[in-house]
Amino acid sequence: MNEVVLGTGFGIILGPHVLGIFDPRSWTHGTDVLTREIMRVVLATGLFAIGVELPKRYLADHAKSLLIMVVPTMAFGWLISATFIHVLFPKLDFVSSLVISACLTPTDPIISAAVIGGKFAVKNVPLPIRQILVAESASNDGLAYPFLSIAIYLTTEATRETAFEKWLVISWLYQVVLGTVLGAVIGYLFSRLMRYAHMKGFLDRESYVAQYIALALFTVGATNSLGNDDLLAAFAAGSAISWDGHFNIQTEDDAFSSILDLVLNCACFIYIGAWLPFDRFDISELGISPWRLVLLVLVILVLRRIPSILVLYKWMPEVSNWREALFCGHFGPIGVGAVFIATLAQSRLNVPQNPPSSQQDLLAIALQPIVSFVVLGSILTHGLSIPFFSAGRRTLTLSRSMITDQPDWLQWVRRVPLQEDAERVPAASENETQREGQNHVEWPRLSDLSDPIPEV
Repeated sequence: MNEVVLGTGFGIILGPHVLGIFDPRSWTHGTDVLTREIMRVVLATGLFAIGVELPKRYLADHAKSLLIMVVPTMAFGWLISATFIHVLFPKLDFVSSLVISACLTPTDPIISAAVIGGKFAVKNVPLPIRQILVAESASNDGLAYPFLSIAIYLTTEATRETAFEKWLVISWLYQVVLGTVLGAVIGYLFSRLMRYAHMKGFLDRESYVAQYIALALFTVGATNSLGNDDLLAAFAAGSAISWDGHFNIQTEDDAFSSILDLVLNCACFIYIGAWLPFDRFDISELGISPWRLVLLVLVILVLRRIPSILVLYKWMPEVSNWREALFCGHFGPIGVGAVFIATLAQSRLNVPQNPPSSQQDLLAIALQPIVSFVVLGSILTHGLSIPFFSAGRRTLTLSRSMITDQPDWLQWVRRVPLQEDAERVPAASENETQREGQNHVEWPRLSDLSDPIPEV
């Protein structure tokens, strides 16, 4: 079981609804601002690490599959989720449902990396599938901005012409395109600078490893100050800095980045567990009730990604059959990215009146309860999928211990699966079989003991 489920459960136990020891909402009146910045730091560090640890030139070599998996799948999931939100919560109009659905559109890279990097996935999931899922989860986190922006503009602007004009100029050209370019330029310049410093002997190995956190925060701070898409910029910077593979070679045997990711992930999901608003999952005035929320989670898990990927997988070389397409459609978790986008959307809405007097007030009240319940459902479903699969296989087959050349916990926290992972498990099984043959002792059968002793 990975740190996602354990951290969230521990946060719920410590939170205000159980023990009351850890309550982030009591620290400050600006809880949304605090939550948003914590999620921003965790996401930026994770996205930068994914960009760094992907194979060199991965985005260029797999651009077609990424575009097919990201853009149509996100658009389809956005519209289908908004439709069912509008049906289950009829007091919210379709535009307000689009705002909530935009928060649920991005695939969470933190949960994806924790689930796909485990020992079960290393043994049973092909390497191309694991790599494309991690890259897709990193790409679509930043692309959630345009989906959120158009819905927000349609809610707050006076005319649709103004809303679409701002969406095209601000959201796409300024935030997404310029943010991606700035992130790539920052990553490329620092790559050349560090390579030159290393060649001259001015840079040691520890300084390379420190760039995981330093460059991630620098890129996010610089692009966010300019109002660009900081998450896409962090992913672009990580991809650009390792484009030629030099950065990967210098940091491939160091576990510091994995340890840092594990610490940040644990702290983040403990915070999310304590932050979840359980007291707002039943608001009769808005039609929000537990059974409607549970039904929404089930619909989103089944229809948000699976149908579109089953239709489009034939154009993705990494996905060879419908079973792998079904797996890719299932593993689209919702987590840290959804919490971040929800708090960002909340900051662009006015403080709601009580009782609500407009559609914007209804949206501001219903946004976080719906998003947080879906996040909780996704954490439980996707976080426990691998343990359930593993337990099911263990009841039907003989269990075997795996011998690896690294600690087991390191497989859980690595962001991007390496080629060695796919080769290590079969080799370990063969070594174990040979060792069992060497240690096997052929004991005499009971019938042999009654035979007469032959005369010499």
